[in-house]
Amino acid sequence: MRLDAYLTPSAFVPTAHAGTVVAVVDVLRASTTIVTALAAGARSVIPFADTDGVLRTARNFARGEVVLAGERHMHAIEGFDRGNSPREFVADGVAGRTVLLTTTNGTRALLAAHDAAAVWVAGFVNVAATLGPLLDAIDRGQSVAVLCAGRDGQFALEDATLAGRLLDAIATACPGLPMNDAAATARLLHERYGDDTARLFADAEHGRALADAGFGDDLRACGAIDAQPLRCRYRDHVILGVPVPAAATH
Repeated sequence: MRLDAYLTPSAFVPTAHAGTVVAVVDVLRASTTIVTALAAGARSVIPFADTDGVLRTARNFARGEVVLAGERHMHAIEGFDRGNSPREFVADGVAGRTVLLTTTNGTRALLAAHDAAAVWVAGFVNVAATLGPLLDAIDRGQSVAVLCAGRDGQFALEDATLAGRLLDAIATACPGLPMNDAAATARLLHERYGDDTARLFADAEHGRALADAGFGDDLRACGAIDAQPLRCRYRDHVILGVPVPAAATH
């Protein structure tokens, strides 16, 4: 039983983690968008690696039952209903509908983790809610890993910092668990930034790129710590919202 972080999807070997509970992190912006959509009443979110998968699957639904959503290199995909801005996923547009989502980084990280024992979607917006099932996994004797989506296959400061926040909370509650060097590094980043997500995003290359592209409001949405107390589980190719039990022990 151990705690590990993987700072890019290429560092994560799926066959080595069949018994591990994994939190997938793409702070800017897929994790935040998924949590926001489910909190707004979307029936589910289905992640895809590419646009062809979205379009093929959409044919299995009546047009009013689905929302086609996604981005490539920050910008909305032509012909889709939504991009990857969490601010686009309000109840009037997504409630009761299935969101078919493809993004440059986040959905691919989710697909990489598919065979883990359980997969949860984590952003700053639901970090406390996600911590519960990760602590439950430790209680059951399972290892926990945080998989960072990164950006274009590279390290992303914001994802690693959120990983550190999750891992630090677990390590504090359950001291003595072994962890890899990436997890130790992520904890140091959390120690540096704490709750100051504005400073984190200003320092992060992806945060600056989004601001320069006119997505400054998205940064504020993505940095709203615990704004959405919802657990989001990826299982059988579908992400569903799981309300936090009123009497949750974690």
